[in-house]
Amino acid sequence: MGRKAINLAIAIFLVNLVGNIMPCIAIRAVNKHHVVGGDQGWDTSTDVASWSANKNFHVGDIIWFTYAAPLEGITELKTKGEFESCETSNPIKMYTEGLNQVTLDGEGSRYFTSTNPESCKKGLKLHVKVLPVMQPIKQVTGAASDSVVEVGAEGPSTSHAKYYKGWSSLKYKDYKFTAAF
Repeated sequence: MGRKAINLAIAIFLVNLVGNIMPCIAIRAVNKHHVVGGDQGWDTSTDVASWSANKNFHVGDIIWFTYAAPLEGITELKTKGEFESCETSNPIKMYTEGLNQVTLDGEGSRYFTSTNPESCKKGLKLHVKVLPVMQPIKQVTGAASDSVVEVGAEGPSTSHAKYYKGWSSLKYKDYKFTAAF
């Protein structure tokens, strides 16, 4: 493949990167709001573990706790051990108003339990694994019928490789250029 074809392929890649990938990244800038327990809220009748099982929580998302304040409260705990044993004597924070929002401001595990040890032991607790902000993938077909441009972006950096594998690729006719980030 000649230099002219390579330059054309790079130009197509850059146009598609700016025109198609950048707008897609902005889509995830809108944070998701999660009401813990769904319609039932934070209550002993709610199976909070099942509610959270198929949910993905990302940095910037907001979780909402709704509950009967005189009967329940929420503690955020530091460790998995405290969470599993329902040991609430050393909380990071307590929520007692009946409607609380918690912004997930960093990656990692967050542990929330009922302030009532009996409710906690019956399963009224939530482990949230906060993932990095995920950027969507978009594939674009080039204007020429014999050329295909594939562009993708996932994960904000290589430090998050355990969650996402970052890649970007460009294919022009029989040649493919790939860059990992």
